Amino acid sequence: MIGIEGQRIGEAFEKAARRWPERDFLVAARGAGPAELRRVSYGQAFEIAQEIAGAMGRAGYGPGHRMALLLGTCPEHYIVKLAAHLAGVSVVPINPDYRPAELAYVLADSGAVLAVVSEPFEALMREASVGLDRAPFITGLDGFNSLPEAPFASGNQAGPDVESSLLYTSGTTGKPKGCVFSHAYEFMLGQAYARTGPPIAITEKDRIFNPLPAFHVNAGVLNLMGVMLTGAALVQPPRFSASTWWRDVEETGATVFHYLGVVIATLLADKSTGPGDIGQVRAGLGAGVEPALHVEFERRFGIPLIELWGMTEMCRMITMEEEPRHIDTRAMGRARGDLEIAVWDDAGRPVPHGRPGEMVLRHSAETPRYGFFTEYLNKPEATEEAWRGGWFHTGDTVTLSPEGVVTFVDRKKNIIRRAGENIAAAEVENILLADERVVNAAVLAVADEIREEEVLACVILADGVEAGADTARGIFEQAFEKMAYYKAPGWILFVETLPVTGTQKVVKHQIFGPDEDPRTHPDIHDLRGLKRKG
Repeated sequence: MIGIEGQRIGEAFEKAARRWPERDFLVAARGAGPAELRRVSYGQAFEIAQEIAGAMGRAGYGPGHRMALLLGTCPEHYIVKLAAHLAGVSVVPINPDYRPAELAYVLADSGAVLAVVSEPFEALMREASVGLDRAPFITGLDGFNSLPEAPFASGNQAGPDVESSLLYTSGTTGKPKGCVFSHAYEFMLGQAYARTGPPIAITEKDRIFNPLPAFHVNAGVLNLMGVMLTGAALVQPPRFSASTWWRDVEETGATVFHYLGVVIATLLADKSTGPGDIGQVRAGLGAGVEPALHVEFERRFGIPLIELWGMTEMCRMITMEEEPRHIDTRAMGRARGDLEIAVWDDAGRPVPHGRPGEMVLRHSAETPRYGFFTEYLNKPEATEEAWRGGWFHTGDTVTLSPEGVVTFVDRKKNIIRRAGENIAAAEVENILLADERVVNAAVLAVADEIREEEVLACVILADGVEAGADTARGIFEQAFEKMAYYKAPGWILFVETLPVTGTQKVVKHQIFGPDEDPRTHPDIHDLRGLKRKG
């Protein structure tokens, strides 16, 4: 592993390029499309990034500036990210599935002065920029030598604790929260990844196949930093494709792959596959696989799936690589030497072993926040709320065994987890309440056999609006236009009333009985088939 003490990401990138100039760094697997396999070496990536960084510097972009990055999942995303780090510019990765209003919020909140966009997403960026008090300058990959002068002077910040990236994550208040990352934090994520024990144990000979988006923390920071520090290669298809998965794995020489529960469920649906299809792969690393599917996958393919836990605010990873791995449960890891774990009740008191409670984390009593995100941008109250009591509150309900094994139970926060995407129920509710046909709405998660969870909206209609399929579709379509496709309700149920407290807050857990599956309600409308990209 290369040394990074006191350095920033750009310096570590240069060191990696000097050590492994000819070694593959970024590999674009063909995925579902017809494109050719593309390989970019460490040396090539650094040369391109250095040119981009030089152009940015000549135009005055540097520390104190932020750059929105909307390129999709491709090698260019990583190269431009690293170029920005060379120049001292902070990177704001953008989800291409955002609707214009969602993107406009991120641009305004982040204050990005520059937006690097590939052609398929240029119209989205331009529409989102209309009406902003300070819109970013929009450029393509070929426009760095024509950048206008930066709108204000850059700073002269130095050291590993300055801002490197700003990633937006769903929050229970409805609006996404910008998580401020430092160079040191991104390094710690990469170090945690690189130090994961066998059967993962990444070395410079490894090729990590990751079907997750480049603009998320898993591939975009954790995986990227891990391979850069070890000299391994990051292999990515443009998207997950079950039909080409094993071909891509074999063609790229992948040795480890990343997964979500939906990936494993989909791969197992093809009954014709088995050990002869895995190529050089020795293990998978991921989260959210159903226990029964976990057992079935390892039995059929003969390789282990290593469960982990992480989140944007603290993604050093809790991993379950040590035996016994308890693959027939939702066990997701053990505490680490640099991470303390406790389980608390709602009053902030530790619960006994085996009893469910909220998982809270800290580095140590002396330095609780070391190795975590810096803060939520422009939201000091939310930052302190997350750190109440001196521990970071994850919002996940877990149990902790006497042996230190953490087992997932449920999410405490009002968050829906659909195919790896976190969806704030409040955000969906706000969109639905803007529809004149809707008087009130409660959004909650329901189980989904493929995507882990799906969005269910329980809706009270305005007087005179018919509670039928046409209305359900109309409400869906209006919401679909205003938010990323995966956030829209997959199910809609019209109700006469919603249970509320004395202060009129909806009590969601009382909407359905404890053993009731909302999906079986005779009046529910299934709209999942309408949730398509594009």
